[in-house]
Amino acid sequence: MARERHTPDQDATAEAGPAPEEALRTYRRMRDFGRTPEPSGEASEDTAGDRPVDPAGSGPVFVVQRHRATRRHYDFRLEVDGVLASWAVPKGPSLDPEVRRLAIHVEDHPMEYLHFEGVIPEGEYGGGDVIVWDTGTWDSRDEDPAAAIRGGTLHVRLHGEKLRGEFMLVRTGRQEGDKEQWLLFHKHDEHVEEGWDAEDFPRSVLSGRTNEEVRADPERVWRSDLPADRASVEVGDEAAGDEEVAVVADEELAALDGFGEAGSWEVFGRTLKVTNLDKVLFPAREGEEPVTKRDLLRYAAQVARTVLPYLRGRALNMHRYPDGVGSKGFWHKELPGHAPEWVGRWANPDADPGETRTYLVVDEPAALVWAANFGALEWHPWTSPTEAPDRPSYVMFDIDPGEETTWEQTVELARLHRTALDHMEVRGYPKVTGRRGFQVWVPIRRGPTFADTRAWAEKVSRSIGAVVPDLVSWSWSVKERGGLARLDYTQNAVNKTLVAPYSPRPAAGAPVSAPISWDELEDPELRPDRWTVRTILDRLAERGDLFRGVLQSDQRLPRVR
Repeated sequence: MARERHTPDQDATAEAGPAPEEALRTYRRMRDFGRTPEPSGEASEDTAGDRPVDPAGSGPVFVVQRHRATRRHYDFRLEVDGVLASWAVPKGPSLDPEVRRLAIHVEDHPMEYLHFEGVIPEGEYGGGDVIVWDTGTWDSRDEDPAAAIRGGTLHVRLHGEKLRGEFMLVRTGRQEGDKEQWLLFHKHDEHVEEGWDAEDFPRSVLSGRTNEEVRADPERVWRSDLPADRASVEVGDEAAGDEEVAVVADEELAALDGFGEAGSWEVFGRTLKVTNLDKVLFPAREGEEPVTKRDLLRYAAQVARTVLPYLRGRALNMHRYPDGVGSKGFWHKELPGHAPEWVGRWANPDADPGETRTYLVVDEPAALVWAANFGALEWHPWTSPTEAPDRPSYVMFDIDPGEETTWEQTVELARLHRTALDHMEVRGYPKVTGRRGFQVWVPIRRGPTFADTRAWAEKVSRSIGAVVPDLVSWSWSVKERGGLARLDYTQNAVNKTLVAPYSPRPAAGAPVSAPISWDELEDPELRPDRWTVRTILDRLAERGDLFRGVLQSDQRLPRVR
């Protein structure tokens, strides 16, 4: 069992378990990391005493993996003192308190196993396919969970997407080989569901896939050339994975250019009726031509390969300007009934009467072109996936300059965000908004709620604002801010969105929200609307996608006082 963590008021002579490195010795001895994609945990910084914790003190994490090896079982893992204490549960956990499940106590696993999903090769220990069946945070009424496990009884409160409420783990005194047998069962509370069976919920909360789908085409790979805390990436996050998204063909673009005012466009294997192609949507900048609807459709098709990973699997709020940015735009969320059948969609099960029920989901490049043809000049994906709409993938920081805020002051606020994140050893990815300010996206592991991320972002924002109080106002109303900037943490809420990277913005020349490197804050030529639909593709060709690290959802957020 993993090392016991001591607090200052505990007896310094209390018995301690092994340190994480020692606790993982058995795990490593049983695996050939030259063959298995499983993480070794050797580069992990999750050590007892200084490990990061979840926002708002929400607690350590847990994961349950559905594992089809020699026999199907569920791997139940709890974070305890820098490692994942693990049990194999043959029939899976249940929310029915009358069901007692056998749980075999197995070797501790490294923290990086939290997001492991893929295929362990046949012939290797545990050979078979693995999905992340559930994950979240947990707490316990036991003051010292490590000691409780050594004592043979652990109270667990799970806060997952499938598993919720109080569970008990109790050692039986029996053995299966050299491994202890335990019992896992749910206690009587408000989360009880009679007859609840894990097998009725076969999909991963990480990728939405079944074991069969992961075996056929693994959604995640383990990059041995990356540090362990960044090595788990989705197929499509690597350059090779982008080949799965089609590139618009030259002949398809030529066909668009050859139309008059309208045409039937064959693009990405779909047929789209495109109209009003010569309508000016964005007025010209000085020395440039205006941007027409034809130009916008061309850009959507060309950038789809890059922007699709930020839109796929997420509801999309469309900011429509069917008559161009010279007229007032409006938000359009409900997918219209005339949308093609092939366009992705999501029915929000939590929608109240009068609220949007069915959203567009851009799961293929042609759907983005359809949205642009529908007049969506701005693309705002939800910060949570449709499979878990109450669990955000990012923490958002929106640096919104006021009427009196200079560009130099706006850049200074961005630098302070860079300093704060560096100090906390948290990765954040900045982009200019295409209008006036900056946004910073911080990728996080699945688990925290919007209440958690909003609370964390508020603490960070207020700490930054305290450094330059003369530049920042916390008033909600623009009129009450006195021309000062706002550090808007309130965007961390369900169905509140920030514009997608590479989305156009409604201004002259069609500027785009462009990712930048932190070093570019020192570039004297940097401006929030520097890149447009006509210039961003050259930047992508030269610099690549500077935002791609946002898709590596591997971070837990440190506590901010």
